Amino acid sequence: MNVAYEQTLERLCKLANDSLRLWDLQEGAKARLINVSENATYLVEEPSGGKSVLRVHREGYHSRKAIECELAWTRALRQEGGVFAPLPIAGRNGEEIQSGSVSGLARPRHMVLFEFVEGVEPDESQDLRGPFKQLGEICARTHLHSISWKRGKEFERLVWDEEHIFHPHIIWGDWREAPGVGAREREILERQEKTLRRRLAVYGKNADVFGLIHADMRLANLLIYDNVPRLIDFDDCGLGWYLYDFAAGISFIEDHPDIPELFSCWLEGYEDVRPLRVADKDEVESFIMLRRMALLAWIGSHKETDLAKGMAPHFARVSTELAESYLSRFES
Repeated sequence: MNVAYEQTLERLCKLANDSLRLWDLQEGAKARLINVSENATYLVEEPSGGKSVLRVHREGYHSRKAIECELAWTRALRQEGGVFAPLPIAGRNGEEIQSGSVSGLARPRHMVLFEFVEGVEPDESQDLRGPFKQLGEICARTHLHSISWKRGKEFERLVWDEEHIFHPHIIWGDWREAPGVGAREREILERQEKTLRRRLAVYGKNADVFGLIHADMRLANLLIYDNVPRLIDFDDCGLGWYLYDFAAGISFIEDHPDIPELFSCWLEGYEDVRPLRVADKDEVESFIMLRRMALLAWIGSHKETDLAKGMAPHFARVSTELAESYLSRFES
């Protein structure tokens, strides 16, 4: 057990519960940890049965300005883009972003309270063709709104391109530092990085292929309510290639044998809303491998999380096998 990590979780839990007074919540409301990834996320339950979701932000991942930009997009997406996204709940002082600290945490943390979104996450053990079609539909609506929405000059979010993903110090660290990356894995994956850089430079970043994306559009962030999909967790939203959103949708299961069929279902839903060019469809494997390498870096820099621990023993090996397959077709 990582004692320092466990102590941090205890302090974050104290911060979450101590900070509930910043919002107009019932006396006796409690925050219960439900997820730890970049941030710590809590389900807030009030004595009357009311629910909301509190996000305690990771230190240094987003500035206050960047969080403001995320909230501005999700609000516009819900009001103008036909995508149901959770809205923030302003605190007693009228601000949507609150800050707080407790003893033991080096610096204050930003916090946002969101409305609770009803719905059921698709069961990944069941037939996923329908959910992936729904994912494609909501993804296309998100992208259409992204293309039309006017971002302010001071807009600040992460950038999910090859320069930022492969840079060892910008987003999730260096994939070379991940567990299981030895000399053989490094040689193959470095060839893949070179190939991805070359192909994506040719593909380009025109406005019809590159813009503001969700960047974590997995089934875990899709809730179905009355057969209507609702999209949650925009914390990673930023600038990137639109097809990166499909790659994010199959995070951690890129080697699943049904991926080609699931892409066909996703594409069917997507093109019901927004057609894609042949050149876009032909490059989807590059985005799958770009995302896979980003996740490899994430596992290396988030070793303390349960997800990283579960993936660490085999993720580099499978990533290398996928890279060999990709290189056999696309390396020049």
